[in-house]
Amino acid sequence: MKRNLHRALVLPLILLMLTALQQCSYSQSSPPEKKKNNMDSTKKNNPAYSRTDSTKVNLTDEEWKKILPSEVYHIARQKGTERPWSSKFEHSKEIGTYYCAVCGNPLFKSDTKFESGCGWPSFYEPVTKGSIIYQPDNTHGMSRTEVLCGRCKSHLGHVFDDGPPPTGLRYCINGVVLDFEKAKEAEKKYKEGQEEE
Repeated sequence: MKRNLHRALVLPLILLMLTALQQCSYSQSSPPEKKKNNMDSTKKNNPAYSRTDSTKVNLTDEEWKKILPSEVYHIARQKGTERPWSSKFEHSKEIGTYYCAVCGNPLFKSDTKFESGCGWPSFYEPVTKGSIIYQPDNTHGMSRTEVLCGRCKSHLGHVFDDGPPPTGLRYCINGVVLDFEKAKEAEKKYKEGQEEE
């Protein structure tokens, strides 16, 4: 009797856990051809990349495929998703600005980044309202809001309404499509503080 009761309780719990894990991994596939994402070459070979130009970028998929590393292309242009907990930005505490790795558009400031535990870098607010475009995403049997770069319309991730104050939003972003630049003034102050010690 005790054994049957144990099975009756454990089996639904295991099924619930497997279903939850499956929901997180629907689009976790990697691109067929893995190459190291070298942001320096992305900038050199990418005429659309600029951290100062705010002109909208409108290239064909063929053009993007020629200038982007395969992993960036897969996420940004084919709406892929990187594996959770694989981003170098997931636990980063650096002070600075996160940019679109495809076009250089400023997306998020580091002071809006927080630890959400979801496996991807999370932010509660973009740099400006125009930094991000919102689009309904009803794929994989879920109703979500996709976030795209406001300049080049590359897929960045999704936004959810379970974030911290002041916005209550969680922008769950693929780290592969992010570039980061440290705040120069903050870095300077840090180095000065180290010299005084």
